[in-house]
Amino acid sequence: MRYCINCCIHLLPNDLHRQCFRCRGPTHNDQKCPVCKGGNKIPLYTDSKQMKLLAVLEVRTDHSESWNGFFCLRKGKLCSLVFGLIIMTLVMASYILTGAKHGLLLIPSPFHYGAFASNPSLMDNESLSDMKDHYLPSKMNVSYIKDYPSIKLIIDTITSKIEFITRQRPDLEELRKQEPHMFSVIPNKFLPNSKNPCWYEEYRGNTTTDPYATNSYALYSKRFRTIFDYLRKVFWNHLYHYKDKHYRLRCLPHFYIIGQPKCGTTDLYDRLRLHPDVRFSAIKEPHWWTRKRFGIIRLRDGFHDRYPVEDYLDLFDLAAHQIQGVLQSEAAKERSKINNIIIGEASASTMWDNNAWIFFYDNSSEGEPPFLIQDFIHAFQPKAKLIIMLRDPVERLYSDYLYFASANKSVEDFHEKVAESLQLFENCMLDYSLRACVYNNTLNNAMPVRLQVGLYVVYLLDWLTVFDKEQILVLRLEDHASNVKYTMHMVFQFLDLGPLSEKQEALITKSPASNTRRPEDRSLGPMLPTTKAILRDFYRPFNTKLAQVLFDDAFLWKRT
Repeated sequence: MRYCINCCIHLLPNDLHRQCFRCRGPTHNDQKCPVCKGGNKIPLYTDSKQMKLLAVLEVRTDHSESWNGFFCLRKGKLCSLVFGLIIMTLVMASYILTGAKHGLLLIPSPFHYGAFASNPSLMDNESLSDMKDHYLPSKMNVSYIKDYPSIKLIIDTITSKIEFITRQRPDLEELRKQEPHMFSVIPNKFLPNSKNPCWYEEYRGNTTTDPYATNSYALYSKRFRTIFDYLRKVFWNHLYHYKDKHYRLRCLPHFYIIGQPKCGTTDLYDRLRLHPDVRFSAIKEPHWWTRKRFGIIRLRDGFHDRYPVEDYLDLFDLAAHQIQGVLQSEAAKERSKINNIIIGEASASTMWDNNAWIFFYDNSSEGEPPFLIQDFIHAFQPKAKLIIMLRDPVERLYSDYLYFASANKSVEDFHEKVAESLQLFENCMLDYSLRACVYNNTLNNAMPVRLQVGLYVVYLLDWLTVFDKEQILVLRLEDHASNVKYTMHMVFQFLDLGPLSEKQEALITKSPASNTRRPEDRSLGPMLPTTKAILRDFYRPFNTKLAQVLFDDAFLWKRT
C-alpha cells in the first residue's frame, strides 16, 4: 500500500498519481521526477490496515516551504492574536497610569521631581515649608510631598477639636456591680508584714485535685504548660496548714509596667527581674486587665470564655511561694521580719487598651467608656505603683508598624497607612469627643496603624484621675538608651528597693538591650521625611500638653 507523501492521497498499485500538482506536466517522467521517484523523501510504509489521515507523518528536507503555513492562518486565529495584543496594551497602560499616580512604578516616572532628603540635624518642630533648604533631587523619586497640604488640613481639623476634659471617676459601688466576682475574691486588706499585697485563701481541694486544671492560660497556650506542670508538682509543698485546713498564699503585683508598646518596656522588664528583691508574673504580659478578663485572646478572633481573676492570680504563685518562705522562716517569726520581695507585672496594654468596654458596659456616656482599667486596679490596690516608658510617638508608630506589619512593608506603604488613619480619626473627631475617639473600638480596629497609642497625655490624664502623681513614674526611652544606669536607679528609688552590690548593679545595667529592631526591618531605613513632618504636626499638641503635665520639656521631643 502506497501514499503520496506530498498530498496524502491513497494510491493504487499502478496509479501514477497524475492529479498531484507536483506530478503534472506533459513531459512528466516517473523515473526522472524526484517527487514520484521519491528523491529527497523518506519513504513511509504502513501495514495493510487502513491509515487515518492525521496519522500520516511527513518528513521534509526542503525547509523553504515552511513559511507557507504562516500565510494560511485562519481569520479567527488572526483576530484572536490582534485582540490579545490590544488587551495587553490596555493592561500595560493601566499599570503605567496607576503606578505614576501612587509612586509605585519600578521605573522612575518623568512626572516625579524628587523628594526631601533625610537630615538628622533637622529640627523636629519645623514645618514642611521650613524644610525647603534641605531639598535635594532623589533617585527614589517618591512624590508623597504633594499629600502634605491636604493632610495638613485634616490635622488642623483634628487640632481644632482637641479638648482635654477631666473624666468623672465612678464610685466604688458602681464598680462592684460590674465585677461582683472579682470583689468577692480579692480582699480589702492585705498581710501587714509583707511589702507586696498578699493574703491567705482557704484551699478546699484534696491531694488528687489539680489546682490548675481549669486555668485558661494553661489551656489556651502550649508555651505556658511547662510552667504550670512545675507549679502542680510543688503546689502541696507550699500550702499553709492551720487547724485542719489548708491555705494558699495569694498575691497581686506591687507595681505595674503599664506602657507603652514599642517603648522599651521589655528591656526594662528584663533588667528589673535581675534585682534580687523583684519577681514577676510567670508570663511577662498576661494582658488580663485589658483583654483576658473579657475573653479576648486576639480581637480578630472574637471572644472566648472570660478568664476569671483566679487564673490571673495563679500567675503569681511562683513569687508567692518565695514570699511565703520568707514569712514562715524562723527568723521572720522571731524578729517580725517584713517581706521585702515585690512582684511586678508588665503588660504594655494596661495603660491604653480599653477596647472591650463597649461590649460589656452600658454605653450611656456619649461614646466614652464609663469604666476604665485603672478604676478597678485602684479599687483593689489604691497604693499600687505604676511605671510608664514612653518614646517619641512618631518613631514609636513607625517601630510599631515594622513590628506588626506582616508583608509588603515599605516607607511608602507606611505613608499611605498614616494618611488613611488620620482621615478616620478626623471623621470620628467631627462627631465625638477626644476620649470617645481614643477609646473607640471600631475606629481603633479600622485604622491601619495605631495612631492612638501615641496620644500619651490622654491616657495619663485619665490615670491621674484615680492615682496620685507620686505613684506614677514616667520615663523616656531616649534617656534610658543613653544612660541605662541613671534610669534604673530612678526605678529602684521609686520602688524603694534595697541597695545592690557592684556586681549585681553591673549585671543589671550592662546587659545588652532587649527586643531591638529586627535586621530585616532596619534594612527599610527611616520613614519618608514627609511622613515624619505629618506625624510631627499631628502629635505636637498632645506632646505639648504632656510636657505641661509632667513639667518637663523633654517630652516635647524636639530633638530625637
